[in-house]
Amino acid sequence: MAHKSLQERVEQAAEAVLNRNGSVGPLDLFQELGWLPRSHFENWRKGHELFPALQPHIYAGPGKQQKATAIFQEWAARRGLRPIEANFTRRGPRGIEPLRVTATGEPEGEKFYCTHYMPGDLPEKKTARLAAKLNRPPELVVFEMVNEDGKCCECGVELLPGDFLLVEKGQPLCLACADLDHLVFLPSGDTALSRRSRRHSSLAAVVLRFSRARKRYERQGLLVTEVALAQAEADCAADMPVRAAARNRAAIARQEEDREFVAALTQAITRRYPGCPADESRQIAEHTGRRSSGRVGRSAAGRALDATAVDLAVRAHVRHAHTNYDELLMGGTERLDARAQVREKIDRVLAEWAGA
Repeated sequence: MAHKSLQERVEQAAEAVLNRNGSVGPLDLFQELGWLPRSHFENWRKGHELFPALQPHIYAGPGKQQKATAIFQEWAARRGLRPIEANFTRRGPRGIEPLRVTATGEPEGEKFYCTHYMPGDLPEKKTARLAAKLNRPPELVVFEMVNEDGKCCECGVELLPGDFLLVEKGQPLCLACADLDHLVFLPSGDTALSRRSRRHSSLAAVVLRFSRARKRYERQGLLVTEVALAQAEADCAADMPVRAAARNRAAIARQEEDREFVAALTQAITRRYPGCPADESRQIAEHTGRRSSGRVGRSAAGRALDATAVDLAVRAHVRHAHTNYDELLMGGTERLDARAQVREKIDRVLAEWAGA
């Protein structure tokens, strides 16, 4: 297969970012092209000491960047996109700090990298919301210690598991040295309380903890001011009955939606597999369509009653209910080997149900 030209790659990458985010800028484009690793971009936004400027870390030579830039700007003009300037900043414990993209900080170069493009026919309200989103600095992030050793790089205090720390320019700081020790911790769990505390707090930070089991950082809660938390608790207490009634109405609406979806999915199964017993069609639909299950019925294709999604759901049911697949797994057979052993039986049942 012939390699795509630079123009094709740039235009396709720019179109993909625009469709996904509603806007596209040069740094978004370079990330989509694979020239700027996401990790480099995130470290730069955090103010890491190894990334005082971002441009030197773009994996493309000046000539290639210039060509891509020209193609990008011509594409934006042809698409009738509207330019909007959005400055890159980071949120530090001492306030909002500007970030520099170019090595020299030359104004014209900085302006180019800070210019994003959005659809020219976007309504003013949506334009304002998108501009506010682009100009908003990332949340201040604090980490919960999981290692058994560590020290603050300024005061040298030992950081123990469960302690909070801020990483600034690649170095750990205790909350006292980071000027965050006056904040209180609000665990995750109450969405309304968290949202209102964040809104009322003049300074706030997201608390993350690394999960060794899942190999990822997971949100634990917020650090907010005591005044903000007290105000949020008062707000939540004042409208608790209203929010409870709204939750009940939403739950009833979800139940009705689920009933309608299960009925439609049952009909779709019956149409494709008229020989499938009625009770099993209903059972398959209820199982695969269960909310928050992550099963194929909850996928976009499943909700659209796509034939492939229906086939996958029925095949999974037959595998577990009409073969010895589960017994093979319990006996120590590898998953793929077990699937191969029951494939013929599954195909026979599906052919019978389909009327083949």
